[in-house]
Amino acid sequence: QVQLVESGGGLVPAGGSLNLSCTASIRTFGGYAMAWLRQAPGEGREFVAAIGWTSDNTIYTDSVKGRFTISRDNVKKTVYLQLKDLKPEDAAVYYCAARFGSEVPVNAKYSYWGQGTRVTVSS
Repeated sequence: QVQLVESGGGLVPAGGSLNLSCTASIRTFGGYAMAWLRQAPGEGREFVAAIGWTSDNTIYTDSVKGRFTISRDNVKKTVYLQLKDLKPEDAAVYYCAARFGSEVPVNAKYSYWGQGTRVTVSS
């Protein structure tokens, strides 16, 4: 049973920063592509960032490039999302997702999902 548990969400002012974490209960964590997606109220789930087996394989949606950084620690079985220069439009529930294999989807085609952590940005 794969479980993903996110943490680190909260309320920050515009321009602020947050660090999200997602810890996985996956025996072979290193064999999974990991991603962060977000969902704002009334909107669909949006791809934010993903990371492959190695930390040099990262993908970002255009709106967060240069502001968000995804990383992983395979020993701790944790994936991180560093959010900087937050904007009101970044406010959403952020979900961690996992998919076994080398493919790194830039959409919602992930097999396992966490419960989400809410990010609120005040203007």
